[in-house]
Amino acid sequence: MTRSEPASVTRSHPAAVTRSHRAVLARPDAAAAPRPGSARPFRLTIVHPCVGRFAGMRRYIRTWQMEPIPAAMLAGLAPPGVETRFYDDRLEPIPFDETTDLVAISVETYTARRAYQIASEYRARGVPVVMGGFHATLCPEEVGRYAESVVIGEAEELFPRVVDDYRHGTPEKWYRSEERPTRLGTPDRSIFQGKRYLGIRLVEFARGCRFTCDFCAVQSFFGATQRHRDIDAVVAEVRRVRRPGRLIFFIDDNIVSDLEAAKELMRALIPLKIRWVSQASINVAFDEEALDLLRRSGCQGLLVGFESLNPESLRAMKKGFNLMKGGPPAALANFRRHGIRIYGTFIFGYDADTPETLDTTVRFAREEGLFIAAFNHITPFPGTPLEQRMRQEGRLRFDAWWLDEAYRYNMVPFHPKGMSHEELARLCVEARRRFYSWKGIVSRGRHRVNRNSAFMLFHFLVINAMHQRDVEGRNGLPLGDEGWQGPLLEAG
Repeated sequence: MTRSEPASVTRSHPAAVTRSHRAVLARPDAAAAPRPGSARPFRLTIVHPCVGRFAGMRRYIRTWQMEPIPAAMLAGLAPPGVETRFYDDRLEPIPFDETTDLVAISVETYTARRAYQIASEYRARGVPVVMGGFHATLCPEEVGRYAESVVIGEAEELFPRVVDDYRHGTPEKWYRSEERPTRLGTPDRSIFQGKRYLGIRLVEFARGCRFTCDFCAVQSFFGATQRHRDIDAVVAEVRRVRRPGRLIFFIDDNIVSDLEAAKELMRALIPLKIRWVSQASINVAFDEEALDLLRRSGCQGLLVGFESLNPESLRAMKKGFNLMKGGPPAALANFRRHGIRIYGTFIFGYDADTPETLDTTVRFAREEGLFIAAFNHITPFPGTPLEQRMRQEGRLRFDAWWLDEAYRYNMVPFHPKGMSHEELARLCVEARRRFYSWKGIVSRGRHRVNRNSAFMLFHFLVINAMHQRDVEGRNGLPLGDEGWQGPLLEAG
């Protein structure tokens, strides 16, 4: 369920409640909402699904175990008097037989199959399920097949209404946000207590991005717009969650999309003396004031989507601005000059890409001393211009790769032009192996920007070792739980 603030809502007519709504709410043995005046509080269960797991898998992928902020957002939106429980599918078994009145699941494309499995378990027990999130907004009809209710768009105003409707026995099928919120909410992190997440603390400043990269579901969801939270509220939250020796991760899709607002935030962070990281577009590397503020506010590193070193590929993905003022080499030189480490991301599979493209990119990433890097094939996410174009060209290998039982993590779900899909998948894995080999880690660790702080050198070694292990740990991972038995139950 994505996060939001007040938004206008198109409410469906009560007649739109499906047969399965009525069946769930009418069954005497169902965990339905208590009647008004009941002594028992309404019970809400929030579940964060994993991407998938092998049958019998005991240890989950550690680099994927950050705090799920969308779940905490939902907990913070629950109306007063609601008893909230939270389970993280990556960390713990889900107690499906525990009494509850409503289950809420935020769905991303990679977690959709597992989300539907979890929903089927609850719905088989007579418990209604509401789903929202990126995938629910991009594929509402699909998600609606596996949920009693669907939240489309951002959820701050919508979700309290969903819970209230179920609490009073008047649920609807569709809850739709029609416009961007003016304010963003604050997560309830109490749901994370006792769970073993990575030590980094996550905070949100803004949502969305003004760029229109054709592979990106973010721009499809937010309509190439960005809204940010009140800066005083962000600073107050940072004060609450910071811990000695812990990094703060601003989880924004592009923290500098509104560069002037980002500068205002950085000025406000300077007195806090924190260490933080985030995600940013390349243009910030060519603004000296922004670079100085990044350094002074405690920025230790940024994820920058370089995506490609090939100008033709960058133009095809509508990211030609990455070539500005000397492109990645000049940007990296500017970042290094201010002591900012870079997590560089690269994607492959555009029509101009060849096997040599990957080799050149890995050498570049190593020689430039990137702190960490990602080497991924492009993925046609639903609702993106990339997916629509490939569908029109007949190049998709699966109608819906995220639901296909044959699909595995790191498989290429389309037909590239410059190589076979098998070769592209293999070369992406090999690129990760080369970059995260001990030889590659040591050579990058020698770069001054990666070793000029004992604190960050320690993180460099730990994070690179984790990524080295996960090269193989996530390769071939099924979407959904491979050991799950039973049909996916549809909602009426």
